Amino acid sequence: QVQLVESGGGLVQAGDSLRLSCAASGLTFSTYIVGWFRQTPGTEREFVAAISLTGSSTYYADYADSVNGRFTISRDNAKNTVYLQMNSLKPEDTAVYYCATDRRAYITRTSGLYHYWGQGTQVTVSS
Repeated sequence: QVQLVESGGGLVQAGDSLRLSCAASGLTFSTYIVGWFRQTPGTEREFVAAISLTGSSTYYADYADSVNGRFTISRDNAKNTVYLQMNSLKPEDTAVYYCATDRRAYITRTSGLYHYWGQGTQVTVSS
């Protein structure tokens, strides 16, 4: 049974940092792409970042324009975990953050193409 569990969310002030974790079980994470998405009430799930499969020592990452330069996605396949380091947080980053994974060759920003999802973790940034 595949399971993704996010953690690391919380309440912080603008300018602070948080690191979200996404721990996977029931699959070999190194063969899956992983994406982070976020959602606020009444809105559609929004792409945040994604990371490719690991090939040799190189992987590829993609970021939404709104977080590029502030957020960093990384993965530790030995721990079956993907991280989202969020720096210089802004109130508009407030949302429930979800990690998702799929066994495809190339990363995608399309949420509907990810097969497995976590339950989400709340991030609240106060001004």
